Amino acid sequence: MARIAGVNIPTNKRVEIALTYIYGIGRTKARQICEKAGVTPDRRVNDLADAEVIRVRELIDQGYIVEGDLRRTVAMNVKRLMDMGCYRGLRHRRGLPVRGQRTHTNARTRKGPARPIAGKKK
Repeated sequence: MARIAGVNIPTNKRVEIALTYIYGIGRTKARQICEKAGVTPDRRVNDLADAEVIRVRELIDQGYIVEGDLRRTVAMNVKRLMDMGCYRGLRHRRGLPVRGQRTHTNARTRKGPARPIAGKKK
């Protein structure tokens, strides 16, 4: 099992897909990493040589912000908005959608499960 950026990558998947298990790396970045490291994206992780895994690991460590650092950066950005008291920060604080979505109906992902209100029936 390959361990890159503190994440155990699944061994039976293609390299391109397995790299997406790392927070901050999607399909596009995974393709770029494979291209730079000289690894065919169609190969399985368990077929990679140790040298190739090390090359991929070093590429990610040098050129990309992933996992803990990225989570910390995102959390600090949200905290900054909340401390500033801007509109987006207030929406974050109240747990409502931030990017202009409607809240009269829907928005259940952000607001959580529906809570019944007594005497609201009509």
